[in-house]
Amino acid sequence: PSGLHARPAAEFCQKAGEFRADIRIKKLGDDPKEGDAKSLLSIMATGIGQGDVVEIFATGEDEMLAVETLVALVGSGFGEV
Repeated sequence: PSGLHARPAAEFCQKAGEFRADIRIKKLGDDPKEGDAKSLLSIMATGIGQGDVVEIFATGEDEMLAVETLVALVGSGFGEV
């Protein structure tokens, strides 16, 4: 996969929108950036690329399911691997 460019970012955002929890995604490393996982523009602004390490965290009613689901989606490579 080449990172969270338009199609996978949109897929990630759509899946995040299925949950009631507040969900954030953070690019870790030398240039850390954090965004709202339910906002396509916010996700794109993080500049997450292939090989970047990310953290997904959530707070709210279905936080555990949200994180588990989104981690699995990212781990799947969005069908690009």
